[in-house]
Amino acid sequence: MDLNRVALFVRVVETSSFTAAARSLGLRKSSVSRGVARLEEELGVRLLERTTRSLRLTDAGRAYFERVRDALSFVGEATAQVQEMGHEPQGVVRVTAVPAFATRFLADIIVQFVRRYPKIRVEFVLTSQSVDLVEQGIDIAFRSGRLKDSSLVVRKLVPSDFHVLAAPAYLQRRGTPKELRELSRHDCLLYRPEAGKSIWRLTGPKGDESVEVTGPVAADDLPFLTQAAQAGAGIALLPVLSTATRVERGELVRVLPEYAMSGGALYIVSPSARHRLARVRVLHDFLITHLPKKWT
Repeated sequence: MDLNRVALFVRVVETSSFTAAARSLGLRKSSVSRGVARLEEELGVRLLERTTRSLRLTDAGRAYFERVRDALSFVGEATAQVQEMGHEPQGVVRVTAVPAFATRFLADIIVQFVRRYPKIRVEFVLTSQSVDLVEQGIDIAFRSGRLKDSSLVVRKLVPSDFHVLAAPAYLQRRGTPKELRELSRHDCLLYRPEAGKSIWRLTGPKGDESVEVTGPVAADDLPFLTQAAQAGAGIALLPVLSTATRVERGELVRVLPEYAMSGGALYIVSPSARHRLARVRVLHDFLITHLPKKWT
């Protein structure tokens, strides 16, 4: 059994495409396809159902993938760990974060880090989208809100509720809502809406409540919505973590102050297998040590 062919199969499944798998591995698509076909011949079963538009695992393929993916991951990480033993940490560490957060908090820290650890190269994937850490080969990620993936190594950096905020100019123009249901009649700034609307689930005097809101502006980037709210475009549900200074300066005003969306936080996370690598642990700990204790 050629383990390289097994690795090709796993990559094809993870990327859902022969083309994407070939691109990520630096190979020709024909080489990847041929490798998977030969693996199927060796096993004597069909692993993938192929059409011109889709790729689907067979029952045998799904069972095989679930077993070999973890095995290959352990082999790769074990190899990397052994290679690191007795040596200064070295290699590439991939980090993902929201662009505005990385610019404000991480850039200066990384300069210090690479001076101290010159054999480690840090690559950033700066995006407002939530990326698949395993598929994208990410070692460290900064995530906010509520985490669902229990397979990650997680460290909470700071809790952060969300408040309903607007600029004084908007409230002067449109009036200040007195009840939660009134938000449905206002211009609200939407974060990753579905079908042009969002459901804001907040906790207030009556416990958990929700309201459906719409508005003229939507985005997948909270710093952008924060700036739009400050410019008077509408009412937004924004994290306390990044807006406290603007509220203190009067640039944003809390609307319905008895309501909040609680339970959120900012986390630094790593896939458990990647966290065992010395270079990843070194950067992970360096970031925790050097990130500011006050975030507002």
